[in-house]
Amino acid sequence: MKRIFLLNGHPDGSSERFCASLCDAYAAGARRSGHEVRRLDLGAMDFPLIKTAEQSNKGDVAPDALRVQDALVWADHIVLVFPLWLDDQPAYLRALFEQVFRYGFVHENFDNAKKRLKGKTVHTVMTMGVSRWEYRFKSRAYGIKMLETGLWKYAGMKPARRTLIGAIHSIDEAARKAWLKKLQDDGAAAR
Repeated sequence: MKRIFLLNGHPDGSSERFCASLCDAYAAGARRSGHEVRRLDLGAMDFPLIKTAEQSNKGDVAPDALRVQDALVWADHIVLVFPLWLDDQPAYLRALFEQVFRYGFVHENFDNAKKRLKGKTVHTVMTMGVSRWEYRFKSRAYGIKMLETGLWKYAGMKPARRTLIGAIHSIDEAARKAWLKKLQDDGAAAR
């Protein structure tokens, strides 16, 4: 059995958001199979923006960011669900990552750069208004590539799976149910 950290990266904390439903489905499948799940929702968090290098290097880490750090260390597998906004993550999600992935957290010390999160796997789930084809070929999947290489791999984690859900505003109820079933199955398999 795996320990899974599930982060709903939608800044709107409303339970009606499709990202929240996807998280619910994943967690239900994982728990049904006996996996342990910790879930945090960005929309319920409160933390300040980092505005200077000194705040980033020596400032206090916000309590919600500390909870994310704790969950990342605890987990074997991380699942992030978020919407694409302006070809990237929502700004508030990026601000959370700036709080969480500070140098002192990602590395044990500057000299040997031993990574605390090495070997953990990550499944990134992104919803978007454009089609998956348009995102992959016109935008060249910029936002997800930057997340996978600039954050996950940098921190020692392995991007293991990517789920892109396109044209979210125009899919019908059957397609929504199919996506929820897929996420539930992914949760059951801890992938």
